Amino acid sequence: MTNDYDAVIIGGGAAGLSAALMLTRAGRRTAIVDEGLPRNRFAREMHAVLGHDGKNPLDVVAAGRRDVEGFGGEFLRGTVDTARRHNGGFELTLGDGSALHARRIVVASGLVDRLPEIPGFAEQWGTGIASCPYCHGYEVAGRRIAVLAHGPQAVHYATLVRQWSENLVFLSNGGDLPGAEEGELLAARGIRAYSEPIERMISAEGTLTGIELAGGTVLPVDALFTHVRLEPNDAVLLALGATRAATPHGDFVPVDGFGATAIAGVWAVGNVVTPAANVPMSMGAGATAGAAANMSLVQEDNDNALRRARAATDSGAELRS
Repeated sequence: MTNDYDAVIIGGGAAGLSAALMLTRAGRRTAIVDEGLPRNRFAREMHAVLGHDGKNPLDVVAAGRRDVEGFGGEFLRGTVDTARRHNGGFELTLGDGSALHARRIVVASGLVDRLPEIPGFAEQWGTGIASCPYCHGYEVAGRRIAVLAHGPQAVHYATLVRQWSENLVFLSNGGDLPGAEEGELLAARGIRAYSEPIERMISAEGTLTGIELAGGTVLPVDALFTHVRLEPNDAVLLALGATRAATPHGDFVPVDGFGATAIAGVWAVGNVVTPAANVPMSMGAGATAGAAANMSLVQEDNDNALRRARAATDSGAELRS
C-alpha cells in the first residue's frame, strides 16, 4: 500500500460518499478522509430522502461507507489541513502530519452551523429546532411553531413555514419588527409577531415546549425554524487558490454544474459550496462530481497513453534509420 491515489475525497457524508462510490466503481484508487462529524448528526431522523425517509442519518452514512468499502475505497479518520500542487497532482497534509498524493481532489467537507447564544438553543438543534421545513415540517404539521428572524428573507421564510401550521409566531429577538408591508403580510397570514429578546428555550425531557421572552412572556412552542450563520469548511480550497463569492447564504466558493472549481483537478460538492442543499441534492452533486473527476482521469490516461505510444514509434523509427 502507498499513499498515492487517483482521487482523495475530503469528507465522508452524503456528498463525499456518493463521489467515492462513482470513483471506486470505476476502479479508481480512492481515499476518503473524514473526521466522523457529519452536519446532520444532531438529527434523530432524516426526511425528504427517497427510500430513506425517517432513518437515522448516521445509519445511512454507515451503509454508504459499507458500499464504498466494498468497492475498495479506503477510509482515513482525520482531517486535511492543507493542500498544494505537487508533481502534476496534489499533496495533502493531514492533521496528524502525514501526507497523501492525489491526481484529483473532491472536497465535500461541509460547513459549521454557528448557533446563536440563546440558553437551550444548542440542546434543541436538529430536534426541536431546525432550518429546513421541507425536511422537518411534516413532522410538526398543525402544531405550535415559531420562526426566528435571521435576515432580509425572514418574513418570506415565515410564510413558507406557515403552510405546515396555522399556529405560527414570528420572533425578531430584539430586532426591529418587519415594516408596514411585511407586517401586513404576516397579519394577513395569521402570524403573530414579537419583538422582545429571547431569554431561553424551554424543554421537558428533551422536547421543546416553549420560548421565554424578556419580561417573562412564555410562548408555548413545539418547534422552531430558523437559519443560523453558516461557515464553510473550505480551508483546503482557499489554500489551493479558490476564492469565495457572495450568495444569499454567505460567501462560498463557486462551482459549475459538475462541481468543478476554478482550480483544475479539484471539485467541491455538498454544503461546503451549496449551503441550502439537503441530503438528496448532495448525493446527486457528489455522484456528478465523482463521474466528472473520473472522466478527467480518463482524459489524462488517454493523453499519457498517446504520448508513450508516439515516443515508442519515434524511438523505433530512429533505430531503423
